[in-house]
Amino acid sequence: MPTAIVLDGEHLRLEDIAAVARGGATVTLSAAARRGLERSRAVIEKILSSDQQVYGVNTGFGLLKDIRIPRDRLDALQLNLIRSHCAGVGPALPPEATRALMLLRAHVLARGYSGVRPAVVETLLAILNADVLPTVPEQGSIGASGDLAPLAHLALVLLGEGDASLRGETMPAAAALHRAGIEPLRLGPKEGLALINGTQLITAVGTLALLEAEELAAVADIAGACTLEALKGSHRAFDPRLHALRPHRGQVDSATNLRALLEGSAIARSHAECGRVQDSYSLRCMPQVHGSARDGMRFARSVLEVEVDAVTDNPIVFPGEGEVLSGGNFHGESPALALDCLAIAAAGLASISERRIDRLMNPTLSGLPPFLTRDPGVNSGLMMVQVTAAALVSENKVLCHPASVDSIPTEANQEDHVSMGPIAARKARSVVQHVRTVLAIEILSACQALDLLLPLRPGRGPRAAYETVRRLVPFMETDRLLADDIRAVEAMIRDGSLRAAAEAASGRLR
Repeated sequence: MPTAIVLDGEHLRLEDIAAVARGGATVTLSAAARRGLERSRAVIEKILSSDQQVYGVNTGFGLLKDIRIPRDRLDALQLNLIRSHCAGVGPALPPEATRALMLLRAHVLARGYSGVRPAVVETLLAILNADVLPTVPEQGSIGASGDLAPLAHLALVLLGEGDASLRGETMPAAAALHRAGIEPLRLGPKEGLALINGTQLITAVGTLALLEAEELAAVADIAGACTLEALKGSHRAFDPRLHALRPHRGQVDSATNLRALLEGSAIARSHAECGRVQDSYSLRCMPQVHGSARDGMRFARSVLEVEVDAVTDNPIVFPGEGEVLSGGNFHGESPALALDCLAIAAAGLASISERRIDRLMNPTLSGLPPFLTRDPGVNSGLMMVQVTAAALVSENKVLCHPASVDSIPTEANQEDHVSMGPIAARKARSVVQHVRTVLAIEILSACQALDLLLPLRPGRGPRAAYETVRRLVPFMETDRLLADDIRAVEAMIRDGSLRAAAEAASGRLR
């Protein structure tokens, strides 16, 4: 991960967002972007010196758009806008999402189409680099005129108001800025509106969910390969000739991964002549199901890559022409739809994983001891982990109802169609978290089953994954707390060590 990101006023990669949100990379503003901000601000200053009436610059907002604001009250207009829009509720954004939100807002302003002074972006980057994190409630945005309430809570801290955390300690924003040696910002005309108009909450939460989901797609192939070996499944369903005849990219990638992971399997050789014609769908159709999830994620990525660089302010300043245009770029329908798709795509990974877990537990289907315990009856074995997986999969079904099909008019019917994109983003995040847990349960269960097949050894990838798990989670000879084991495997998925071990044995996964 890069340790320093430069906002050039043009492009920001999704991986750069992760580096700032999770890796603590610092962020600076390029000289070229600063010049672009100055050109954009000059257009606003020219409007202020004329008799021109421009929405958001010298008028009220929303339904109050036709009210002309006197010059001596323009600063108060911007301050009142921020304060009045701090109406968010619910739990605060987690730190990584807050950092992503701050970075994205700074990046969009640095594009140079919002009419703010360089000082606005520089102050925002200063508090980000100092790890002064505004307390931003998650709920209260409908994703129409952008994420108004969450971004207002972010902007409030720049002004020295509201609450913030500094290196994990929550305190009044003024105290946090003082400790960090940062002067509060005084807003000029247009700058308050520029700070809160945009889809950055949707994009921040959605991007982090997408990046984790993409990692989980590879983990799903690893988990499925472990279970296939534990159940003595056939490798023939992953033959490249089959997938060449239905060459969806995700399907081909998943089949390629499975072939690489399963290479060198002693278990496969042990049942080569078993006479079984074909496996259940949850084993045989892994490329098709895992692959379709990958394709859904690829669609979500294509939308978010555009959205990250999109100018979603209103009105938008065009420095070259000296014009200011009002439009609807703040409407979050595009990312809302993409994140609804992401939730559905990710949920499929957990759904098929839970079916594989169930087969491992059922002695009629697995040929293994019930619930993978050598002493059933006195011991319940891994019975309950399948129940937990089933509960999460069922919850995902509720969460996958699309938020983007809903709309409730707001602001006296001025905003008469809204996207509900923030809800789509938060739902996608929850689904992805559940997928991670279900895959951890499958890997835990498959490792227990692989122990019951010793001395037979699985293919290279499952063997490496098994060895990684066994360094921290021993074979369960008698019943113990399973929640601890699930958390331990989840941590290996989250920190990338499980995937890294499988790739070291099998090669880079797609």
